[in-house]
Amino acid sequence: MTLNGVIAYLAFNLDKILLGRFYGAETLGVYGRAYQLTTLPTENLTDTIGFVAFPALARIQNEPSRLKSYFLKGYGSFLSLLLPITVACALFSEDVVRVFLGAQWKDAVPIFRLLAPTILAFALINPFAWLMLATGRAARSLKIGVIIAPVVILGYLLGLRFGPRGVAMGFSVAMVASAAPLALWAKRGTLITGRDLLATVIPPLISAAIGAAATLPAQGLLGLVQPAFPRLVLETALFSSTYLVVLLFVFKQRAAFAQLLQETRLWPFCSNGTKDRSA
Repeated sequence: MTLNGVIAYLAFNLDKILLGRFYGAETLGVYGRAYQLTTLPTENLTDTIGFVAFPALARIQNEPSRLKSYFLKGYGSFLSLLLPITVACALFSEDVVRVFLGAQWKDAVPIFRLLAPTILAFALINPFAWLMLATGRAARSLKIGVIIAPVVILGYLLGLRFGPRGVAMGFSVAMVASAAPLALWAKRGTLITGRDLLATVIPPLISAAIGAAATLPAQGLLGLVQPAFPRLVLETALFSSTYLVVLLFVFKQRAAFAQLLQETRLWPFCSNGTKDRSA
């Protein structure tokens, strides 16, 4: 685990070293701010959910059917949170940067937009670390780290000649291209199938796409709203409401989320009897 952390740290920071060396501190500062804003939701949600998911999966590591069920529920919930964030960052990148960083960081907007797909890639990959570590497969996690590092570095190098935007594009392409093969490798030895993963990914993915399609025609009108903060609130409200309606009602995910909240004892309206049975 320590070695895996060292490899990941080097791989995911070499882009800053290269940009600082060849393009200077100012370019590095702009890229670094965009990168920091991109990784914020993934790192926070991964740490928060992983704090609960890892011990839960470890306790049932010798019960393959329950392990599969619990992991897929957690994986689906994780993706349902991060997929709309990915799309929102791409759609509303200018307003996100303006609100969270300030108007002086406008040069970070195209970089931030190009880095947005990495949110999706990490959302697809990161939860498998919980699964591998909880089932005693830390060595496989290390092997995955050893493989993904040169792929990501190659993406940086191929994009370096085009500046920070090229590096951001290379990073995103490398991560998105690696996500599916690494996920399939990570789940080997469990009852989880590729079809299970696809069935888990499709509802939030299509819901986010429909939410984006509903929001894009309104962006011209919403663009008249000033300043950026209320505009961003309206944009995200329209996108999020459409996303949730499709996910919960069209794909009928409402019962699944209610059950998950009951099992984790976060659902505020369940009776004591329901809690006792879920326990």
